[in-house]
Amino acid sequence: MTPMPRRALLAAPLLLPALARAQQAWPERPVKVIVPFPAGSTGDIVTRAMAPHLTQVFGQPFVVENRSGAGGNLGTDAVAKATDGHTLGVSINGPLTTAQVLYPALPYDPARDLVPISQLVRMAQVLVVRPSLPVQDFAGFVAHLRANPGKLSFGSVGAGSAGHLAMEDVMARTGTRMLHVPYRGFPPAVVDLVAGRIDAILLAAAAILPQLADNRARALAVTSAARMPQAPTVPTLAECGMAGAESYAFIGLVGPAGTPPARVARLAAEAHTALVAPSVNAAMVAAGFEVLGNDPASFAAFLAAERDRWGPLIRQLGITAEG
Repeated sequence: MTPMPRRALLAAPLLLPALARAQQAWPERPVKVIVPFPAGSTGDIVTRAMAPHLTQVFGQPFVVENRSGAGGNLGTDAVAKATDGHTLGVSINGPLTTAQVLYPALPYDPARDLVPISQLVRMAQVLVVRPSLPVQDFAGFVAHLRANPGKLSFGSVGAGSAGHLAMEDVMARTGTRMLHVPYRGFPPAVVDLVAGRIDAILLAAAAILPQLADNRARALAVTSAARMPQAPTVPTLAECGMAGAESYAFIGLVGPAGTPPARVARLAAEAHTALVAPSVNAAMVAAGFEVLGNDPASFAAFLAAERDRWGPLIRQLGITAEG
């Protein structure tokens, strides 16, 4: 092997700091964080709470862009296809786990085209009924459903959403049936529940806590492993005799496939730091979120498990994006 010239040997140590700086230069310009749902949605709330810290530590603005449509798939597809090196996404259950089963022509593959960075938060889901429904607890609800097969209705934020699938799971376990009424987002569904136009709903706690606080809706059970600190008197589904029915709505940070592992690791670490800051964490908990901010490997394993859990149920029941 030809020896390295003396001049090159002398220059090599001087090049090392420059190479290190080049590797750490990202981001070189503002970073776009696509939230595939409207402003004010749960994903939007979490992203905007996290963005100031990311802006500070990375030295470039982290700019939130709301790009809603197609149940979150439109914005998530934009993240999957981004090639500028400065685009990330914050999405939820469906676009990251079940969309490929619900939408046969989905233009991206969640497992192939996106890299998991961090599961930022998760939310227990709450089984809620209209206050005029003549039931006081979960056992009474099941008995009422069995006495009125197919006569009651439940809402969701869309076919195949986390709440829809969790309610299908409840009905399958209890041998009951209700009419499914899909909505475009939780606000109109909650309005109809309070008005008595639908009988029940199962949705993320953050979307229904205000109505529970002033008795405009009645909570029967939560889907989390333990009772929620925001609603400590509401039992878990396991306490109601439904072991194994635990489920969560979640919000996660992702990037396009091919994002450098070192960048992924640092983004995950800084996202965690942002969310566990006392003031941010307190606001998240008050809003019904459980802060996680876990590492990329843990998030990837969780996503794979969710796909394995809900994909077969969707196929078995013949659920489609159209309801």
